[in-house]
Amino acid sequence: MKRLCKSILFFSTLVMLSSCEKKEKATTISVKNTLDVERTFETVELTKSLLNLEDLSTTGILNTETNTLELTQTVDNDGDGVLDVILFQPKIKANSESTFKIVTVTEAEKPKAPELCYSRFVPERTDDYAWENNKVAFRVFGPTAQKMVEDNVAGGTLSSGIDAWLKRVEHPIINNWYKKEIETDGTYHEDTGEGLDNFHVGVSRGVGGIAVKVDSTYYFSKNYTKWRSITTGPLRTSFYLEYENWDAAGNTIKESKIISLDLGSNFSKFTTHIEGTNTIAAGLTLHEKDGDVIANGTDNWVSYWQPHADSELGTAIIAPKDYFVGFENYNVETKDLSNAYAHLKVTDNKTVYYAGFTWKKSGQFNSNLEWQKHLSDFSNKINNPLEVSLNE
Repeated sequence: MKRLCKSILFFSTLVMLSSCEKKEKATTISVKNTLDVERTFETVELTKSLLNLEDLSTTGILNTETNTLELTQTVDNDGDGVLDVILFQPKIKANSESTFKIVTVTEAEKPKAPELCYSRFVPERTDDYAWENNKVAFRVFGPTAQKMVEDNVAGGTLSSGIDAWLKRVEHPIINNWYKKEIETDGTYHEDTGEGLDNFHVGVSRGVGGIAVKVDSTYYFSKNYTKWRSITTGPLRTSFYLEYENWDAAGNTIKESKIISLDLGSNFSKFTTHIEGTNTIAAGLTLHEKDGDVIANGTDNWVSYWQPHADSELGTAIIAPKDYFVGFENYNVETKDLSNAYAHLKVTDNKTVYYAGFTWKKSGQFNSNLEWQKHLSDFSNKINNPLEVSLNE
């Protein structure tokens, strides 16, 4: 019995020492907000290399102030089967800093939330690629839709513009709307409570499609040719698009991009890789040209607020200050070629910008002035991101 008691005591001591050692080696991170506003719905990315971890699948983020686990999402960015980053959206008070502990968790212990950030390839509607979060929804058009137009087959679409789906609910609508359009007598062109698709793109740039300007003419690609889904989840959806090389007045343009949309944001982030030009222009269609084009060179955004059916619609391009170089209200007689453009610098074959919209009927922003304030606030945040540091 004495030997058994000694063995138990020895084992307990080892457990205590092991526990203490783990606590001493626990990794914490600090997230700092340098602005005088509270920060919410901003996604922080933590890489494997930053955390010095080989496997993120059992990684959790513990809020040391509330002693609760943060909602997280892990992402394999390059599709090699290995998780590259873990995402979370901390709430950080104005001019303050919060600490989070990196912990090991089981799948059952991880906080759960609806997958509101969603995207997918849509083969049942030619070859759209659609994406959404709890605020907005978008889609782009693929090679089958392009070929239908070129072969004079009804139902195709030839455009590299970005289409906006005007949702006014926070739950996902993409699958519902396609099913409604394809499998029932209803149509997503009519609003039955969730919103509708009544945004015309044509050959315009829609909400954030790009062009290359040579002299006084804008050139742009046709439909995307390749796609790859990267992630969907409670905090982010992202995917890759590639385009066939295209011509801009004798310059061969090579274009691909990663588009991501985070929870709570009205703006998709476009990380565009491009060769053959030193600048690009991201555009907003002017539709009937009955709205207000406003540009803010200080806060690096271009906006178009317009009447839209029985409501109003605001669209915008916002860029980090390192990429924004100017803007133009391009107004011509040819249908769908009038766009408000943000001119963007290409550095090392890359440029970054955000494009998105608000629909007054959704209740998010009720006036042009509210929308403009949001654009400047958003610009301030992307140009002053939350600062993350590792505490060892």
